[in-house]
Amino acid sequence: MSEEIKINPGEFERKSKDELKKELSDLEYAVTMESATETPFTGQYWDSFEEGIYIDITSGEPLFSSKDKFKSHCGWPSFSKPIEKEVTKYYKDNSHYVERIEVRSRVGDAHLGHVFPDGPTELGGLRYCINSASLKFIKKEDLEKEGYGELLSIFE
Repeated sequence: MSEEIKINPGEFERKSKDELKKELSDLEYAVTMESATETPFTGQYWDSFEEGIYIDITSGEPLFSSKDKFKSHCGWPSFSKPIEKEVTKYYKDNSHYVERIEVRSRVGDAHLGHVFPDGPTELGGLRYCINSASLKFIKKEDLEKEGYGELLSIFE
């Protein structure tokens, strides 16, 4: 992946909770706004490996690339890293009687999932375990028409 990629947060804006409540499914809203978790092996993207990017459904900000996605057999989409480190924020999460690191989106402040230190060592050792319900996938061939043409460089 190109190190020159910089996502400008000023190009994206999170919609109000009222707008999101109208536009998102009940599950998408619960995951992104109420920190819920989808049931493993049920999300749209857990076993999808088509080329493209994954964006935050609350703001449209690009978050992850299929180039960094791997099979983790955990039931959720797993990535070794975000497109750019700054697009995600991290918080200590002590819910469910275990300490985890929550991953939220920068602009949308949407709950995405958690990051764990048990990813493939050859990919940096992290596993971003992300809810499909917090993401929208844009195919590589649709990046230009969807306004993400500058991210085609990821796939060169």
